[in-house]
Amino acid sequence: MNSRETQLAPDAERNSARARTLPAGIAVTARVPASTANLGPGFDSLGMALGLYDEIEVRTTDSGLTIRVEGEGADDVPWGPSHLVVRAIERGLEAAGVWADGLDVVCRNVIPHSRGLGSSASAVVGGLAAGSALAAKLDPELALDLAEQVQLASEFEGHPDNAAASVLGGVVVSWTESAVEADSSHGRGYRAVRLDAHSSLRPVVLIPEVRSSTAHTRGLLPDTVPHGDAAFNVSRAALAVVALTKRPDLLMSATMDRLHQAQRAPALPLTTAWIARLREAGIPATVSGAGPTVLALCTSQFPVELAELAAADGLRVVEPGLAEGVQVS
Repeated sequence: MNSRETQLAPDAERNSARARTLPAGIAVTARVPASTANLGPGFDSLGMALGLYDEIEVRTTDSGLTIRVEGEGADDVPWGPSHLVVRAIERGLEAAGVWADGLDVVCRNVIPHSRGLGSSASAVVGGLAAGSALAAKLDPELALDLAEQVQLASEFEGHPDNAAASVLGGVVVSWTESAVEADSSHGRGYRAVRLDAHSSLRPVVLIPEVRSSTAHTRGLLPDTVPHGDAAFNVSRAALAVVALTKRPDLLMSATMDRLHQAQRAPALPLTTAWIARLREAGIPATVSGAGPTVLALCTSQFPVELAELAAADGLRVVEPGLAEGVQVS
């Protein structure tokens, strides 16, 4: 576990003059799930919460900022006020109209970083939830509701699929509205609804050791797509909603895509090979988010022989299950 002590962001300290200050000694713990996005055709729209959890403990102090990190990313995340969890906590406090003179933050990370499992979104969602819960200790009416958490978390990344899944849990459909549509003077509106997933759905993830940059793989996507490909994805994304909730027998057709997976394939050779291998075996499989993790949407036990082959290829096979949204205690 690494630990550093620093000061809160100067801008946040200036904002504190306009907020109610929390007393020292208030503590909360947020437990936030991983997520997978796209689910094949639902680019930046469909998401699912997975049962891999990061835990964030936050305690108010008299002054300063102390961060301790263990597990995933302990050696390579930025420290100080720029830490993503800290920024999210501060945003949650600001949105609730409160401030803390000091914070002690402990991050216990399980979600792999840069693997297409929404680690950044989980960090933001966990931090916001923790900030909201601290405010609620002062006044329960200050707590952020789920819609506010989806909005604020999505603002960090510019799209709501992963963030909404970690907030709401289960399977989500998310979308973005213009400022006019959202009736907002603050920019885009981010919205999401949770679906009741079919009881037989058993997501499995194949996680490689290699990391992938979302910015890089997103940069491989073309600026325009053929009308036929757009129409194809619209139909398959609509079908995915049916398959995920009512007709899992349709998942093979419902997880087909023409907008992003083939375009990213050259940067994800192992991922691409395993998606093809699983689909040939009759298992609906897609890239998890921007990769390189493979998502298999199973309705029965993942075959032992495939798990052994995946392990031989350096893939960690995990059946995390569907998860509920972020929980705070």
